[in-house]
Amino acid sequence: MTRLVLIRHGEAMGAVDQIVADHNSCEGLSPKGFEQARALHDRLARTGELSDAAVLYASILPRAIQTAETIAPALGDLDIETHCDLCEIHQGEADGITWEEFRERYAPAEWSPETQHRAWAPGGESWAEFTTRVGRQLWELARKHEDQTVVIACHGGIVGASFQVLGNLPMWRSFDLQAENTSLTEWVRNDQRWMLVRYNDSAHLL
Repeated sequence: MTRLVLIRHGEAMGAVDQIVADHNSCEGLSPKGFEQARALHDRLARTGELSDAAVLYASILPRAIQTAETIAPALGDLDIETHCDLCEIHQGEADGITWEEFRERYAPAEWSPETQHRAWAPGGESWAEFTTRVGRQLWELARKHEDQTVVIACHGGIVGASFQVLGNLPMWRSFDLQAENTSLTEWVRNDQRWMLVRYNDSAHLL
């Protein structure tokens, strides 16, 4: 049985400052984000629910790396492997501007079959490109670590895209999914079929 456990990062400084925090502007976790990650660490250390983790991955964005670093001791101090294909949707020239500016400049349209192929901003990705990237990476990790537990510190977009690439959810439905910071979403593959075990599990924040 192959387990993919997707952990959304803790609250980011970009969220606090309302910045489109991509590769050039992500400043990592906020103080609250570190608290959330420590709460998850304490839960995992106490419950041992991911004690069989074989590998720990993170995107290359500081907020994901810091989340992985915080929980790693509860996973046997696994080394962290980073990969850009686990990053949030690439924002191109919108990187670093405020979300208010983003809405004024690019006025993202409501989802439609056409808009899924339109980049969010010049030089960035479309949702279709992003989903293809995520799907390719998740399947590659599943093949590479067959019958193992893979823990991935990543982003809300990755969690949403997993419902498309593993759960066959229509693209427009995934927009309704809002994973909480440091929540766990777990997929299990058995007999060539993916099953959702849990989604948005943030009991450690209660």
